[in-house]
Amino acid sequence: MNPLVSQHYAELIQAVTDAKSSLAEMDQCALIIADALMAGKKVLAAGNGGSAADALHLCEELVGRYKNNRRALPAVCLSADGTTLTCIGNDFGFDQVFARQVEALGASGDVLVLFTSSGNSANLLLALEEARRRGMRTVVLNGRGGGKLKGLADVEWLVPSTIGARVQELHSWALHVILEVVEARLLA
Repeated sequence: MNPLVSQHYAELIQAVTDAKSSLAEMDQCALIIADALMAGKKVLAAGNGGSAADALHLCEELVGRYKNNRRALPAVCLSADGTTLTCIGNDFGFDQVFARQVEALGASGDVLVLFTSSGNSANLLLALEEARRRGMRTVVLNGRGGGKLKGLADVEWLVPSTIGARVQELHSWALHVILEVVEARLLA
């Protein structure tokens, strides 16, 4: 067997084991999102690279469905619209691509969900600042020590791994937990 397979598996098991101590924070992330949606508010989500895919995955499952047929839920992935991203990036700079959309779409009581494996992206920091100005709740799914975003959100789930791929793998698990909690609350 290729030793990389065993190594990656061992790293994943370690990350999962280490994350057990922060399950209460993961629960809080899910509850903030579920509570906002139950109150008729919306979710805005963003990330860069693979984390953009996580943000998109969360939003498409909220608008569509995860496991159960239920009403569509308002969720917008700020990473998904190439025309908006390039317009804002060209006119205001890449650091503003999410903050400008939060300014346009965010309202008090909505939730901004940020996915990041490092916590150091300027565009996510500025989006979080704009969300706070608008009275939005903020949730960060973070990793690798948390970076500059650490501790700035209303609630944060920090994957205790220094390996970006392991962080993203646990973020995928987390977004499925969030969806499960949301659907359970809606169908209760």
